[in-house]
Amino acid sequence: MEKAPGFATLAVHAGESPCPATGALDTPIYQSTTFVSADSDEMAAVYSEEKPGYMYTRYGNPTIHALEAKLAALEGGEAALATSSGMAAVSTAILGYVKAGDHVVAARSIYGATYDFLNRKLPRMGASATFVDSARAEGFEKAIQPNTRLIYFETPSNPVLDVVDIAAVAAVGRAHGIPTMVDNTFASPALQQPLRLGVTVVVHSATKYLCGHGDAMGGAIIGPRDYISLLVREVIRDYGGVISPFNAWLILRGIRTLHLRMPAHCSNAQRIAEFLSGHAKVAHVNYPGLPSHPGHTLAKNQMTAFGAMISFEAKGGYESGKQIMDRVKLFARAASLGDTRSLIVHPASTSHRAVPPEERRAIGITDGLVRLSVGIEAAEDLINDLDQALQF
Repeated sequence: MEKAPGFATLAVHAGESPCPATGALDTPIYQSTTFVSADSDEMAAVYSEEKPGYMYTRYGNPTIHALEAKLAALEGGEAALATSSGMAAVSTAILGYVKAGDHVVAARSIYGATYDFLNRKLPRMGASATFVDSARAEGFEKAIQPNTRLIYFETPSNPVLDVVDIAAVAAVGRAHGIPTMVDNTFASPALQQPLRLGVTVVVHSATKYLCGHGDAMGGAIIGPRDYISLLVREVIRDYGGVISPFNAWLILRGIRTLHLRMPAHCSNAQRIAEFLSGHAKVAHVNYPGLPSHPGHTLAKNQMTAFGAMISFEAKGGYESGKQIMDRVKLFARAASLGDTRSLIVHPASTSHRAVPPEERRAIGITDGLVRLSVGIEAAEDLINDLDQALQF
């Protein structure tokens, strides 16, 4: 029996092959909105999907399809859909399951824009959401209603790094006939593959670790083939959240080094988390790689490493957090994550600004919380930068 390729091989080769026309090894950028048919019959056949082919990039593009094939292979899914951004992926994926009158059960600890979409945008469409405080599967099950059509969560979560038992939540969904969806951005498929643990659909902000270089925006949805086909026909074509061929190419390029970047990210993050946890000016550190983290054992079981995202509370609250932000020299004050460069952000005033203050506090986002996206620089230099920033 032929052995399946390893993750590193899939990251480099999956979805890509030399151009049959030119022999180009790298996937070409098909920077064209329109594709020509040989005659009217062929055009009609492509348009009706009776024959494989391309007609208009909003309906499909060879560069984008190469990225989608690679994403599906990395997550172990049947099919994938690339989108223009992470939030395009989240909203498109949710709208594939939810319509007016439906209900979503979601973790409260999620990305601020996703919370806003579920809490404010969905009700405008006639749907509703219930947010679960607990990271335990039982909390999701208790919130299920007769009209619940989706269970949604992140793990590790943004920005407090809650760890949710993927297999347990997936089992709850199966028991009630409800699809489960997880945002896998913080881990990436290099560290965690939720579909293999029973989740129905995975979403990503491909802008982050998949791209890895801070130069392309995109999103990804990976799941059952029939569901992805429905999203293509009924959501993405009409709502228009299509990724550009150039950004798809940049993300393809980034993924080829994902398996090399992530160990460096994670190693640096572990050292920084240990440094911060012993610092006199730090009240607490959120990082699954610390034995003190409540999700440490679970993360150890369902992840191959603990990731590169850290959040911590400096003693002194808001003013101390602000001083750290202002004093860092190597960390970039920037709101994204997953870059090769280390980034620092204040969630209460940026990513979770749309979340009401009482809701932020309920999930552990205090006014002085600082989030780090640890890059691949020398760990000693990053630690020294944080150490001097904490001298106030």
